[in-house]
Amino acid sequence: MNTVNGGISFWYAQEGTPAPREPLPGDTTADVCVVGGGYTGLWTAYYLKKAVPFLNIIVLEGKFCGYGASGRNGGWLYNGIAGRDRYAKAHGHDAAVRLQRAMNDTVTEVIETAAAEKIDADIHRGGVLEVAYTPAQLERLKAYHSVDVAFGETDRRLLGARETADRVRVTGAVGSTWTPHGARVHPVKLVRGLAATAEALGVTIHESTPVTEIRPKHAITPYGTVRAPYVLRCTEGFTAGIKGHKRTWLPMNSSMIVTDPLPASLWDDIGWTGRETLGDMAHAYMYAQRTADDRIALGGRGIPYRYGSATDNDGRTRPATVDALRDVLVRLFPRLAGTGIAHAWSGVLGVPRDWCATVTLDRSTGLGWAGGYVGSGVATANLAARTLRDLIQQDSGQSGPTDLTTLPWVNHKVRSWEPEPLRWLGVHALYAAYRAADRREATARTATTDRIATLADRVSGRH
Repeated sequence: MNTVNGGISFWYAQEGTPAPREPLPGDTTADVCVVGGGYTGLWTAYYLKKAVPFLNIIVLEGKFCGYGASGRNGGWLYNGIAGRDRYAKAHGHDAAVRLQRAMNDTVTEVIETAAAEKIDADIHRGGVLEVAYTPAQLERLKAYHSVDVAFGETDRRLLGARETADRVRVTGAVGSTWTPHGARVHPVKLVRGLAATAEALGVTIHESTPVTEIRPKHAITPYGTVRAPYVLRCTEGFTAGIKGHKRTWLPMNSSMIVTDPLPASLWDDIGWTGRETLGDMAHAYMYAQRTADDRIALGGRGIPYRYGSATDNDGRTRPATVDALRDVLVRLFPRLAGTGIAHAWSGVLGVPRDWCATVTLDRSTGLGWAGGYVGSGVATANLAARTLRDLIQQDSGQSGPTDLTTLPWVNHKVRSWEPEPLRWLGVHALYAAYRAADRREATARTATTDRIATLADRVSGRH
């Protein structure tokens, strides 16, 4: 069987591409205009409508809901958030602990809300297992574990080689860390259910309606303009396509493959009965899940960035990237060498220059935005949406500050990315360095992180 390449994602191949909702019919007004029909935009519309049912809320989506990262991601609903260490330095350790605990709670919030709204998204709460299989990775894993515990993850566990194998038999794994704050989801089932739920509450969704420009109280499209006191930009990796935002967030590319369904005999060999989401401690890291129909979906970086912040060709990815991801799969599970790859695809995620996720409402203009999740958006989008809800209610006098509006990522300012060709050269050099560092660590067998990766972290602004 040949591998399907592109077609948005395997998740859409399973569920079928939806018929788009009607585009914006012309100029109109709203109380809140949400730009972007992914997790951030839909959760924001949902929570605002639940809080204030009389609000007229319009969501504008360029293609169809879930066309971007929300319909292509690895299905990791987990408590990671970009920029926590930087927020600790800027706002103090306790503020970062509050942010981490809010993310821990967000995993539960998504699971419970999906259940309450009868959204069946193949959710299985098995936690997150991140493995190490070189001495350098093990040292990073131990440090990573200690830091996470210090930031409030007191229920995180450090596991040795035998305990790791009891969960998932990753070849050569010498240790792992596990947190209960994670779950596997089917990305498209979640985004479709969320869109339908928001619509049932009375939210208006217009698809096939790209927003070309956002101005105070205006969202401009080819079909008309929506005027609203609040206009919220929830466009993540597609932000560069809006006028004036070419250098706001860099659209980083990530690619995925999914296997054919695996027989019971292979699962007996692999284990993975807890269906944890699975990651590693490589610099060019991978992420994986065991799907509800017993496949392995695995992702990582292919071409990390397209020149000029270009985004997408409906998910098609290079054959070389498919081969590289297959190599990762077989390195983890050698018995899968002959297993078919059913589907390969790619998508973009939003990366701020300082690698910090943010949520903002400018009270002077009514413009708000959230994103820059750096690949951790399935849960973070929910926390961002609830924070935007609280910020709007606070600004309109319906409430005062809340626990969410005082988190350290609120109203964080980020500088722009460098102009081309500097950002293209920089990003490609960065990921070439990470791949080289992984190769050197695999052969050197020392416990020290390769200096190339350390330098790359420093130059990129990740640490």
